Amino acid sequence: MGEYKRNPNIDCIMCGTSVYRRPIEIEQNKGRVFCGQSCYGKACRKEKPCVICAKPILASAHKKTCSRGCANTHRTGIKYKVGSPKDNVKSQRALKIRLIEQRGKKCERCEYGTYEVLVVHHKDRNRKNSTLKNLELLCPNCHAEEHYLENSWLNDTIKV
Repeated sequence: MGEYKRNPNIDCIMCGTSVYRRPIEIEQNKGRVFCGQSCYGKACRKEKPCVICAKPILASAHKKTCSRGCANTHRTGIKYKVGSPKDNVKSQRALKIRLIEQRGKKCERCEYGTYEVLVVHHKDRNRKNSTLKNLELLCPNCHAEEHYLENSWLNDTIKV
């Protein structure tokens, strides 16, 4: 008795190999039939062209170029740190140094003297309003009291 073999009824959409699939599978997959795992993987792969040489690269890698050479070509003419947007970290650091020079190296509420840990607090809680009248130098404890004391979960659990 010979081996039972089904006749192919559809072609793989990647390589064109004839394969047999149940009619319900063809219908469920809307005609997207593959001969094997490798063709399915190639079909799922999303590629985009390199901006320099148009060679296909994976889109999920968030790359613009395919190689270091193309990246160097793409970067030519770019002037770094010229007209760059305002760096918030640098400006906050400069603001803290300015406040320490003007108001001293102590917490403005409890007079804690370790100035390295002092933080800049916005009185109106608007970080965009960095006028000197709106700013305070606070130690971490005073800053935590200011922001978290009212809404502490301990207020509900511990009754005095």
